[in-house]
Amino acid sequence: MDPLHLRSAGTSLVISFDSGEAEVIHWGADLGATLPDLAILTAPVPHSAIDARVPAGLLPQASSSWRGRPGLRGHRITDGAAGLDFSSRLRTTSVTADGTTATIVQADGDTGISVESSLTLHDGGLLELRHTITNDGTAPFQVDELATVLPVAPDAVELLDLTGRWCRERHPQRRPIQQGTWVRTGRHGRTGHDSSLLFAAGTAGFGNRHGRVWATHLAWSGNHEQFADTLGDGRTMIGGSELLGPAEVILAPGCSYTTPALFAAYSDRGLDGITEAFYSWFRSRPHHVLPATATGLPAGKARPVVLNTWEAVYFDHNLDTLIELADSAADLGVERFVLDDGWFRGRRSDNAGLGDWYVDEALWPGGLTPLIEAVTSRGMEFGLWVEPEMVNLDSDIARAHPEWIVGPSAVAHKDGGRLPLEWRNQHVIDLVNPEAWQYIYDRVDALLAGNNISYLKWDQNRDLLEHGHGGRSSVHEQTLAAYRLFDELRKAHPGVEIESCSSGGARVDLGILERTDRIWGSDCNDALERQTIQRWTGAVVPPELVGSHIGPTTSHTTARTHDLSFRGITAMFGHFGMEWDVRKVQGRDREELRRLVALYKEHRDLIHSGRRVHADVSDDSLLLHGVVAGAPAAAGTTAALFALVSTRTSAAEEPGRIGIPGLEPDRHYRVEAVFPTAGDTDYSHTFTQTQPPAWLAEGATAGGKFLAEVGLPMPILNPEHALLLKFTAL
Repeated sequence: MDPLHLRSAGTSLVISFDSGEAEVIHWGADLGATLPDLAILTAPVPHSAIDARVPAGLLPQASSSWRGRPGLRGHRITDGAAGLDFSSRLRTTSVTADGTTATIVQADGDTGISVESSLTLHDGGLLELRHTITNDGTAPFQVDELATVLPVAPDAVELLDLTGRWCRERHPQRRPIQQGTWVRTGRHGRTGHDSSLLFAAGTAGFGNRHGRVWATHLAWSGNHEQFADTLGDGRTMIGGSELLGPAEVILAPGCSYTTPALFAAYSDRGLDGITEAFYSWFRSRPHHVLPATATGLPAGKARPVVLNTWEAVYFDHNLDTLIELADSAADLGVERFVLDDGWFRGRRSDNAGLGDWYVDEALWPGGLTPLIEAVTSRGMEFGLWVEPEMVNLDSDIARAHPEWIVGPSAVAHKDGGRLPLEWRNQHVIDLVNPEAWQYIYDRVDALLAGNNISYLKWDQNRDLLEHGHGGRSSVHEQTLAAYRLFDELRKAHPGVEIESCSSGGARVDLGILERTDRIWGSDCNDALERQTIQRWTGAVVPPELVGSHIGPTTSHTTARTHDLSFRGITAMFGHFGMEWDVRKVQGRDREELRRLVALYKEHRDLIHSGRRVHADVSDDSLLLHGVVAGAPAAAGTTAALFALVSTRTSAAEEPGRIGIPGLEPDRHYRVEAVFPTAGDTDYSHTFTQTQPPAWLAEGATAGGKFLAEVGLPMPILNPEHALLLKFTAL
């Protein structure tokens, strides 16, 4: 059987079938149209080893003497006896391909198992891989794990993944690749604050703009594992799998289980090349929301400026106050007004009311209509906060249906069954129960049908620990039921956008992003924390899908105080908004806030359609990141927007020259400071210098290659301040 060769955007994937099974021979740089005889890759056989070459299969298996982590773990259950057919010998039975997509079927007639692998190498170079296992036997087969894995080249010697906690999501950590297995496990029942959005192996010292990198992401919102597995023979596989609970997937004869998709990208241009592959995939989706001017999509629209009410009023819902807030928001140029937690029955704090999705008549005798009409009459969309997957014990629905509350026991809560410990005073409603699922669907559907709501902020504020249905582990089924809830509501209300919020950034993955229009990156609006959170969220997720808001002067979550310019520039590089009582913003601060809103509107098409660029700056107290127009910019248009950010004091007296990456080398540009400017006395506290660089005061003109290779002498910024730079094509 001829080898399979998929090619796209500088990436090749080569699969050989010479061993009888599908084996990934190469995933990385494009190899051109013609391959040599792959027999030249036949490896030697060492002493004290299997007397044959051991393939690194698309599904690594012990029957081929693979001594690393297997692709499939499972067993058959026959007449009460478990553990049978524990080792399959899968061999290729069919291959279909068309150049960028392929379907490979491998089967083992002895164990009665077949696996179909679907591969797509998308136009931007992003590989999508998933497996479907089918029980072809006559007795049940229990799947314990079905992993999607890929090999990386021998010169991948460093591993970068992400970790975090609430209000500090997605922070990087690095380690050398050594023999053994590095496993990142998520047992949260959701993606998790500490989950690794990106799992990357690369050459020594790989950075933002240099080095070879192989990276994966598992598109799943439930329990999962991501791993790098390095064998004694020197080969390294990276991949991921759904982490299945005890007996969560038992296949009856003829039934199948499909893995979450593993998305994988290769880059010879550092991490920014990985990001380009993911952005290309996101932005090619028919349902992706992008500026119409950038894409021509009929359904596209610019991402509206948002005001969320949470840090403005918390649970203090008063119609007059909220209308005042809407007036103030509209005056600033806000385009979407979102009413957060506290609008439904019994909700005066986070102790009660979850699950009772009816407008509280005591608070809202006229329903939400008076507020909605006040908001929409001022030219803004109206959005509403919900948390449909959760329930308080102090709620009408929990009292009426205690059997709908998730717990580890086969005995329902109403009959004395034990519940998991509370988290933020709440429990999980059992969406695996058809009646509970239908109740939640009906309530959210009624809210959307009965009110002029354009947007849902969909929250999920706890881990799913001891999560069971009928006494059996059910995170797998709960995740699928939640997906189905999103899917059906979107089908019924196609004009409504949905944000995925989960205690901030605890459910950020491509599984949930196939069903939502943005994610809330973190509950932390502290601009300094957000610089890191947004940089690494943005390694995979485009900025138009990442909510980024200006919070109050002193952060609600860290008590750190920042100037408005720093908060505003930080929020600019996402889906911009405010979470603040803007009624109290007056005088110079109000004019500055209005200016920031106008800057976002001026540049959002570029920010939400261009290439994200991160400079490799030697001074680790400084960041330089921005966005560059995806196609050659017409003369006189903004071709790039960058932020220079000082995170702390530097060891050097001055930053020196910093190169500007990503511009067209043969094009000339005018560079100028947009906000703040050196001559603006209102922002003198941004800088700590007697005299600014000459270009900062008056602007300058230079070629793209000069700007990249020679760079510009940067101003001396005070810690926790930023400067917005604009590059205009000439």
